Amino acid sequence: MMVSILIVVQIVAVVGVVSSSIYYLLCLWCAATFLRERQAGEGARPTRFLPPISILKPLKGTDPEIYESFRSHCLQDYPEYEIIFGVSDPNDPAIESVKALQREFPNRRIQLVVSEKILGANVKVSTLAQMLTEARYDHLIVNDSDIRVEPDYLRRVTAPLANSQVGLITCLYRGVPGATLGSRLEALGISTDFCASVLVARQLEGGIRFALGSTLAFRRVELDKIGGFISFVDYLADDYELGKRIAGLGLTVNLSDVAVETYLPSYRLREFFAHQLRWARGIRDARVGGYLGLIFTFGLPWALLALTASGGALWASITLAITLLFRFAAALVVGRGVLQDRQILRDAWLIPLRDLLAVAVWFASLGGHTVTWRGDRFRLKNGKLSRILP
Repeated sequence: MMVSILIVVQIVAVVGVVSSSIYYLLCLWCAATFLRERQAGEGARPTRFLPPISILKPLKGTDPEIYESFRSHCLQDYPEYEIIFGVSDPNDPAIESVKALQREFPNRRIQLVVSEKILGANVKVSTLAQMLTEARYDHLIVNDSDIRVEPDYLRRVTAPLANSQVGLITCLYRGVPGATLGSRLEALGISTDFCASVLVARQLEGGIRFALGSTLAFRRVELDKIGGFISFVDYLADDYELGKRIAGLGLTVNLSDVAVETYLPSYRLREFFAHQLRWARGIRDARVGGYLGLIFTFGLPWALLALTASGGALWASITLAITLLFRFAAALVVGRGVLQDRQILRDAWLIPLRDLLAVAVWFASLGGHTVTWRGDRFRLKNGKLSRILP
């Protein structure tokens, strides 16, 4: 009986290894395609499409190196733009960084909006809805408070909006970790796993129909057509909803050739796991089919299971070696090649640990509908949040 069970486990594990290896090869192909497109785009003539832009940055609390991230938005090689920061709490500690920015750049149009009225469960979107009334311009960019950008960011990100059939631009991003193991694992997951899955979705689905909070560049007219920010003020994955709804207008969502940086907190392992769990449940709720399919992409855990069930057989050892080769190749091409993440070579040895933890997060995410976000607990159902009172 035990032998029969072990044989079944080996067969299942081999199926998992094969499906994962195909996925890793697909990641390599999608990354290579994206790199070719980016290289071809670098030879294009500079765009003359330079509309005035309102950058909206909702804030809650401080992030690592938050001032330098803010500052990078004030150093743009762009003729006309404004930056609007928004908070829901008049005592938010991020306000001091905004005031310091205004003092350093007195000639830059920088505004702080305090939006104490809470319009829905997603306080970030509630703040955005109130910030929007202060925006002067019809081309908008929303990005997270911890995003740092290069001086040509605005020029490159907004250029595709010259085409009226393009409804939204979003960006891949790389994590800059703190000193802790949890922070390094988070950055590794972003660069070698999450962004790889975005490239695969883009290729298989003929484009993307979602967006990432690292950058959301769009026109006010399309925002109005989908009902404004207020229409998804109760949704957890607001960036996903915005991209999905603009794509629903029959417009394309483009993945920019720009990769931005996000500065990660020094997560302890428990905080890392909690953050991953919130993220996983959000993705599961938004794209349940694709999320369940992730089980067939966990190559290293499947290969280790095959090695264990076979009692260390030679074929299983070879399978593990090949799986490792494919996994590391995909990680390096996406992380180093596409995202230009300088930390990948240093932290690549942590990939097996990160992948094992990803399996634990995947299983844990299936067991509940609660998420913790910025210190508050919510119940998540059909993309919407409902606050759990203490």
